[in-house]
Amino acid sequence: MTNNIWSRYIQGAKTLYFSRKLRFDDMFKESWKRAFDLEEGKRLKILEIGCGPGALAGALHRWYPMGEIIAVDRDEELIRFAREYEKGVEFVVGDALALPFPEGSFDAVISNTVCEHIEPKGFYGEQLRVLKKGGVCLVLSSRKGIDGTKYKELTEYEEKFWGKVEKYDDSIKKFGVGKYSAGESEMPVIMERHGFGNVSTDFVTVALTPDDPKFSSEFAFNIINADRYSALERLDSVSRSFGERFLDGEIETVKGIVNERFDERIGKYEKGERVWDTNVLVVMVVRGGKV
Repeated sequence: MTNNIWSRYIQGAKTLYFSRKLRFDDMFKESWKRAFDLEEGKRLKILEIGCGPGALAGALHRWYPMGEIIAVDRDEELIRFAREYEKGVEFVVGDALALPFPEGSFDAVISNTVCEHIEPKGFYGEQLRVLKKGGVCLVLSSRKGIDGTKYKELTEYEEKFWGKVEKYDDSIKKFGVGKYSAGESEMPVIMERHGFGNVSTDFVTVALTPDDPKFSSEFAFNIINADRYSALERLDSVSRSFGERFLDGEIETVKGIVNERFDERIGKYEKGERVWDTNVLVVMVVRGGKV
């Protein structure tokens, strides 16, 4: 069964794609490749599960040029977006609990912030099934980082708006978002419990600070605008979910405030006025093998 629930009501394609393009930029590739610990000299066949709009799959295509990268997601809109934005990857519509591939098809399977939302027995069982003997399972899960983005401070109008949203928004409960979240000490145990051996863990941190001189102006703008896309697409989700709860023009007014805020932040950057807002992402990588 396919659907567009995630892209319509939880996180839009731009929200996921542009934030993950930052996370999986080539400047951070050595940290990721160290944690993945895949044999680069082999013609690896790699499957990404729950690929969303394709940013990680695209990075895998660049980082393992001898490999064959296939990526699957049940959300058709995210797959459509991925096919448009990332070339060299085969994107497939399919369910993580019923992967459309034969047993023993892949050298490695990888997922990014997916395990939190899927029942572990089916999630790991399907990966074990499609892996070759000796194949590698990589599970990436976001941990608590640092959000020091000062330009996100809300106006009084927005505070009242989001307070109203909170009263009606049941999307997390309704769609099971984060239902199977696990702590750092639990995740490797869960992987072992579901059939994987030689389990290990690692952590990758990615610090995104627009004013850091090591980032080009283009990359700095991308950091700021990734947050803009997230804020605007969240408002689109509100409109689709329960827009009738708001007065005419109310959501558009909030969108205008959001755009003004991000335009102001970009303006400060262009004038050389440093804000030093930062976002530090911490991702846990759990690695196991099919023995």
